[in-house]
Amino acid sequence: MTTKVPLDSILPLVQKPGRYIGGELNAVRPDYSQVDLSFALVFPDLYEIGMSHQGLQILYHIINRQPGLAAERCYAPDVDMEAQLRQQKLPIFSLETRRPLAEFDVIGFTLPYELCYTNILTVLDLAGIPFRSEDRGEDFPLIIGGGACAMNPEPVADFFDLIVLGDGEEALLELIWALRASREQGFSRAETLQRCADIEGVYVPSLFKPQYTDGQLTAIEPLKKDYPAVSRRIVSELPPVELLTRPLVPIVKPIHDRLGVEIARGCTRSCRFCQAGMTYRPVRERSREQIMQLAEEGIHNSGFDELALLSLSTGDYSSLPELLKDLMDRFAEEHVSVALPSMRVGTLTPEVIEQIRRVRKSGFTVAPEAGTDRLREVINKGITEEDLLAGCRDAFAAGWNVIKFYFMIGLPTETQEDLEAIIDLAMRAKKEAMGGRTQINVSVSTFVPKPHTPFQWHGQLSIAETKERIDFLKRKLPRKGFRLKWHEPYQSFLEGLFSRGDRRLASLIEAAWQAGARLDGWSDHFLLERWQEAAEQLGLDLDSYLRPRNQDEVLPWDHLHCGVDRAFLEKEYQKALDQVYTPDCRNKGCQQCGLCDFKSIKPLIQKKEESSPAMEQQVEPPKGSWKRTEQGQQTVFRYRVHYARLGDGRFLGHLEVLQLVFRGLQRSGLPMLFSQGFNPSPKVSFSPALPVGVESYIEYFDIDLATPIKNPQKTAELLNISLPDFLAVQEIVAIRKKAPVDQIISYQCTLPESVDVDQLTVTSQAFLAADAFVIERIRKQKKRELDLRPLVQRLELDAEQGRVLLLDLLHPHGAAGTSPREILEKVLGLSEEQSQLVRIVKWKSQEI
Repeated sequence: MTTKVPLDSILPLVQKPGRYIGGELNAVRPDYSQVDLSFALVFPDLYEIGMSHQGLQILYHIINRQPGLAAERCYAPDVDMEAQLRQQKLPIFSLETRRPLAEFDVIGFTLPYELCYTNILTVLDLAGIPFRSEDRGEDFPLIIGGGACAMNPEPVADFFDLIVLGDGEEALLELIWALRASREQGFSRAETLQRCADIEGVYVPSLFKPQYTDGQLTAIEPLKKDYPAVSRRIVSELPPVELLTRPLVPIVKPIHDRLGVEIARGCTRSCRFCQAGMTYRPVRERSREQIMQLAEEGIHNSGFDELALLSLSTGDYSSLPELLKDLMDRFAEEHVSVALPSMRVGTLTPEVIEQIRRVRKSGFTVAPEAGTDRLREVINKGITEEDLLAGCRDAFAAGWNVIKFYFMIGLPTETQEDLEAIIDLAMRAKKEAMGGRTQINVSVSTFVPKPHTPFQWHGQLSIAETKERIDFLKRKLPRKGFRLKWHEPYQSFLEGLFSRGDRRLASLIEAAWQAGARLDGWSDHFLLERWQEAAEQLGLDLDSYLRPRNQDEVLPWDHLHCGVDRAFLEKEYQKALDQVYTPDCRNKGCQQCGLCDFKSIKPLIQKKEESSPAMEQQVEPPKGSWKRTEQGQQTVFRYRVHYARLGDGRFLGHLEVLQLVFRGLQRSGLPMLFSQGFNPSPKVSFSPALPVGVESYIEYFDIDLATPIKNPQKTAELLNISLPDFLAVQEIVAIRKKAPVDQIISYQCTLPESVDVDQLTVTSQAFLAADAFVIERIRKQKKRELDLRPLVQRLELDAEQGRVLLLDLLHPHGAAGTSPREILEKVLGLSEEQSQLVRIVKWKSQEI
């Protein structure tokens, strides 16, 4: 029997409560009577960020496909949710079953970026788990980590029992086997970690001890025999298609609200600033047939209207033009667009651009990184100014009017001339539009020297230097037709600190967290002074972590091998200073980076084909796909779908419910009609927005179809299969447009124990006896008066249920109305918190 954390007294009091309710399509609710090993997979940032992360979803599905295993998810709470959990003395919990995290056998943290480190402590503390591995006894879950920051996890290493370096798909299964075997044999926690250390790619921080002399790292001592270093785990091919065909579909809109399809992993362009280009080698591509299957089944099983082809360099995929044509031929009529988030100038050919714009234009982004060809040669970018301008010219000609440029400041050998060239390049790019209203958005970030790159020995700009260069760009970039955005220098400083840091920073993270540091990746939460004060208390010189390093100096990550030889990195650093180009090994031969053995580790490049046999055979979309139809002069069949929104559905906003309905309609396969224009959307209209926290039996939406519904009852059943449990279709009826009318809406309001019902009865009777009850509202900085008395038709306690208030409100069409919570607060005198805790159900309407 597992514990379920009660949330009814918390969720009404926080912003975006939908982050915490779970219930996503394709999520798994484990039966713990059949589970012997359980995992809580934690993304240490807000739901909107974590739900866009592909890696966590892959591991989630791998675990849940195995007999006897269960994986649930958890995301870092926002500060208001953290405060409520602490106030109510409740633990942090999983989304699927609301099980306390401390009840899981393993808690696995994704390490996606450096500015999420304090969130790890928030989750551990709310779970009642000691921060440091050495302080956790036998009864605590095993704390593991993995992800992009795992190649230098030293600042957080003391918080983890083990960390997986590199690709996790195979290592995770071996780790599960080791944990089960250790349990069966009665191993202690320490003995279990010793066994796990034998798995390739598994790093146990407690088995290494850093040595310091005069405040400088001088050695990293291994404490286990035959365990001098840990090498990154590399899979020879991408995970099987069947793991990824039922993606998790978010309840609350994430930053990337689309189906992600990983078409390749790894990049060998050898950009010298890019950590991922070194730590995700070699290139491993999926076949076009696999990609088409992932797209086909993923769209069908999710309802997304956009799919993104994911890779470090999507434009380098062997058969991208042919793949795009296959995808657009299949999905264009359904208005499913294709996004290419990571394209290089030179790979954005006119053929590729033409395919992208067939449904709707996604953003057009180019990444020069540097302002001059000279500096691009230093970083081995491999593109010229003429390449960049030609790409902009093609984009403007194809109809784009906004282009985003990404630049870095502080790159090795950067001069004032390179900064001035950023302005010049942006202005020259705008001229390629040849007239018309166009805009160039220039985004600037500070170069952070990352571990395992040729620039790992270089220094990082100070905060003052970063500000000076950003201020220069702000002064020089024209305002009309241009927009400058920049990454905050303070956050870049902290990113560099942790990127290059060692284990002494664990104490800094703890101290800053104790001082209130939370969600440092969000500028509205970040405060550098917390970190500086904590460092001063600990006697740490933070600036020293950003200094240049000597090539014979011991680096905190020297015992963690990414597979690329140190000698190759040293050689690349010198080639950068000499402005010597290193070509891509996928088409120019091996460049001797030292990674591949050309047996199990080698590039996997798909052969280029003129057409996809699978697509040639497929003529009609599969059964159940959304047959979207453009509305012309044809007959329109309009229906009203009546539905209830109950339970956890009350914690969603109106726009979130709209998105769930759109995706449910897509999965149902109904022949929707679409609007015309730049961004076609399904012709669906909804009843007035229901406030967050209110349940209802009488919601509806109207849909326009190309063909009539033959069996409304079966269609309702089909929609219920396609919608979350808390949205229940009750009836579908054919309608015609008619003029809106006034309505009386009946509500049932269940009062919390903190409300004095005797006093409420007296107050309500006095209100009903009054001729008027005028309140003052402020809308758009203007004061307006509203008489609430004629809007309240009924206000009394239910005779049988003493704590249920019966409330009937007049909702006049075209005139100001009121809401149950306004009556509870303004008329009955409830506090805002009491009002939020009232459970309100909208249960009946009457037209008048």
